Amino acid sequence: MTTATTARLETKAADDFAHVEIALARLAETVNTKSAANDNLKGRLDALELKINRHGLVAANDNNAAGPERKAFDSYLRRGEETKTLRVADDTAGGFFAPEYFQAELDRNLVLFSPIRALARVIPTSSGAVLWPNRQSGMTAQWTGETAPRPSTTMTFGERRYTVRELSAYVDVSNQMLEDAEMDIGAMLNFEFAESFGQAESAAFVNGASILSPAGFMQDTTIGYTASGSPGAIADANGQADGIIDLYHSVKTPYRANAVWGMNSNTLSAVRKLKDKNGDYLASMQGVNNAPATTLLGRPIVEMPDMPDVAVGSFPIIFGEFGAGYRIFDRVALSIMRDPYTQASNGLTRFWGRRRVAGGVGKAEALRKLKVAVS
Repeated sequence: MTTATTARLETKAADDFAHVEIALARLAETVNTKSAANDNLKGRLDALELKINRHGLVAANDNNAAGPERKAFDSYLRRGEETKTLRVADDTAGGFFAPEYFQAELDRNLVLFSPIRALARVIPTSSGAVLWPNRQSGMTAQWTGETAPRPSTTMTFGERRYTVRELSAYVDVSNQMLEDAEMDIGAMLNFEFAESFGQAESAAFVNGASILSPAGFMQDTTIGYTASGSPGAIADANGQADGIIDLYHSVKTPYRANAVWGMNSNTLSAVRKLKDKNGDYLASMQGVNNAPATTLLGRPIVEMPDMPDVAVGSFPIIFGEFGAGYRIFDRVALSIMRDPYTQASNGLTRFWGRRRVAGGVGKAEALRKLKVAVS
């Protein structure tokens, strides 16, 4: 090999080695860049996780981390009834939700409401009113002779109309409280709206006058009644509860199999003191199938705070099968709308709650009331 050839080979080898060094340097630079980017991304994710999981965003009695839907709802409420403004400056109006050191619990006064929804037949609807046909009279069969003319018969029908009504309320919350409160704002508003709406609709299912609210079963004149034995009392002059026994047997047997008694706590107190001729209490704390409940003549008693007290001419007790006797039609579930504009000039965000529902008596014969005697 000549000297010139050797020189050319050495020069080519040096060039190739230089190219390899350049390629390795570029590869190292790329790896370092991606590593730095990954470290930066990891740092941002760690910071975000720390912020999301900071003390107070998850309720104290919640054993699981907040799900994505709950976080999204809370974010929606933060950013984007009778009216009372929630603000940071006044502790009694909401300022307790943004203290320097915060315990994520909220004490609430207990709200009582009648559990009609758990007893009645609940049906979804997609219209503003529901027409439900009902049979008013059935066929009449008659005995006939072998060759005698067969009698004709007929049936008559009617219908009940259940108009969907709207329940609504709003509350104003200061923007500063939305930004600074460590309380789960979404859970709090959801609970408060649900509790308020639940109380209002259950009261309507019992006593609603059907002007703006659903029709309550206590206002329905098609439901019959049985008189008590003594004026102003649910027992007769001898302390016997014959009127209650008559009420039980005035409901048709098929309905009694799933029937319950409805009354408020004051009436229940009076009922539990009733005794038979042997001095035994009529009401029992031993429930059906050994369930822990108060029963009367073998059927459960359900406390309904919206029922009236015992008084002359009142109807303090109702008995029957609510699954057949009362119907509830859900049109729009409870929804909460965030309005940052209406009260923007006052530094407030308004939250609207609304619900659409209908209710009314189904089969009136499935329910019956006890009327306290007048004289």
